[in-house]
Amino acid sequence: MDKQRERLFGEFSPVSTEDWKNKIVEDLKGADYDKKMIWRTPEGFNVKPFYRSEDIEGCTTAQPGEFPYTRGNKADNCWHIRQELGTDDAEAANNKALKMIEEGVTSLGFSIKGKMVSEEFIATLLRGIDPQKIELNFRVCIKRTLYFATLLTEYYKTQGYDLAKINGAVEYDPIGKELVRGKVIEDYIENIKQLIDTLSEMPNVRCVTVNATDLCNGGAYITQELGYALAWGNEYMQAMTDAGINADTAASKIKFNMGISSNFFMEIAKFRAARTLWAKITEQYSAQHEACRMNIHATTSMFNMTLFDPYVNMLRTQTEAMSAAIAGADSITVLPYDSVYETPTEFAERIAKNQQLILKHESHLDKVTDPAGGSYYIESLTRSIAAEAWKLFLATEAEGGFHAAVKAGSIQKSIGESGDNRRMALAKRREILLGTNQYPNFNETSDGHDPLQKFCCCGKPEEHREGTLFMGRLGTEFENLRLATEKSGKRPKAFMLTIGNLAMRQARAQFSCNFLATAGYEVIDNLGFKSIDEGVKAAMQAKADIVVICSSDDEYAEYAIPAYEQINGKAIFIVAGAPACSEELKAAGIENFINVRSNVLETLKALNTKLGI
Repeated sequence: MDKQRERLFGEFSPVSTEDWKNKIVEDLKGADYDKKMIWRTPEGFNVKPFYRSEDIEGCTTAQPGEFPYTRGNKADNCWHIRQELGTDDAEAANNKALKMIEEGVTSLGFSIKGKMVSEEFIATLLRGIDPQKIELNFRVCIKRTLYFATLLTEYYKTQGYDLAKINGAVEYDPIGKELVRGKVIEDYIENIKQLIDTLSEMPNVRCVTVNATDLCNGGAYITQELGYALAWGNEYMQAMTDAGINADTAASKIKFNMGISSNFFMEIAKFRAARTLWAKITEQYSAQHEACRMNIHATTSMFNMTLFDPYVNMLRTQTEAMSAAIAGADSITVLPYDSVYETPTEFAERIAKNQQLILKHESHLDKVTDPAGGSYYIESLTRSIAAEAWKLFLATEAEGGFHAAVKAGSIQKSIGESGDNRRMALAKRREILLGTNQYPNFNETSDGHDPLQKFCCCGKPEEHREGTLFMGRLGTEFENLRLATEKSGKRPKAFMLTIGNLAMRQARAQFSCNFLATAGYEVIDNLGFKSIDEGVKAAMQAKADIVVICSSDDEYAEYAIPAYEQINGKAIFIVAGAPACSEELKAAGIENFINVRSNVLETLKALNTKLGI
């Protein structure tokens, strides 16, 4: 092999990292390398424009299935395809579950209201479902979880199942309940001890859950979700071992539910970093390496899903599912594309399931374990994410631990600030939701859809309470604008008065159409007018509510004021751009300008107010 390499590459002299950088600097022609080429992520670290083998020196050489499990918990990459079911009707849920299993689902997640729990309910719900072959996960009203676990265990025994072969979870997360709902569960460790005892004959059924998915859906950045998830899990580890539970047992009973955002490569790195750090944490409790495996269920994000242009949700969830699959998640749920505005239809659920089947049976992602391993970029991201998440973990521990931070409100405040920062970035188009704040479908309507009301496990509507984690979707305010326009019964017309320089007028008209259509306005583009008189006349004939003049900066000094004066208040007048003559235009009475520095959301809110919407 060495001789072959000599023949192939002997004629080429080595190129150093400094040589690569110097070439980039040369091509930048004086532009600042750090400003142009270094990306400062919201997660708090820098991403370079290129990586080389020296960037991953010292990375773990452990193989998949070996401690600290960076490259995966096992030697293969087979994950469970999971789908979630409501259970208001046990018979209907059972029929639906059996159909899902027949179509390729290998894991089911049941949400069960406390009042439904009974022997008869469990027998009906699970009739014909073999828990030795299908992973079963249950989220029950937290007050009834222990009772449910007792009935479930008895049911499994009466059916004659081999309890050692059953996989899944009976989820119990009292700290998560306090974080999201504000409900304090006193002496939760006693409930955990009883749960572990009740499920003791089923070593592969977990019962203590870290629902970090809620952090993701609250707008957390990747390192926040991971850092807090680790602190959350450590809180339970500490409580259990302090209560006399063996470290191996404690670690093997914890399940992590984590979200998947749209940042493809960083999500791959997040899951790899998560396994590494959790293995190191549990090792400190003297847990055996076998017990240090982090069990991760990954769910595509609700935070970035949208009401309008809902089929784009399929594109988001597909890349998210790929991230989790490549990173070696133990199970994955793909949310149906219509989850935002309705109980998912059979078609939407089938598509969601098929998205994972494609990844397995057509893309064969289950055949290669940790394909990202050795990638200079992803290995470096794994390190960077791990380092930043570890800082947050230590800071949370210094605050007294995750539970103390929840009680103090610092977790809620931190995630809330991140969510607000991301909404502001969306408002200014520094973050993009395709079809919502950029490139909307101009003629789309909601078809009567409104955002779906969420309900808690007790069947009561979920309402955000002060001091709890807020989980509002990223695009909600833009959607509210568009819904308000639609429900007003009058669709404003925005007319593009294009004139002058061909390239500039076309570019600014396209920008303005996308800008204004995000509020549901009808946009009327034009090829160009020979004069202001002709353009204004056409706008008035079109009965425009808004006229946007689109030209070059230099030509605005000539065209903008005459156009504004001819319109004479018959329509809202907007200048597309930020020309040098802006002050002169403002002095003439022109108030509205839109450009790449505009806060799109606030601008559209102000326009809606002027339009009486």
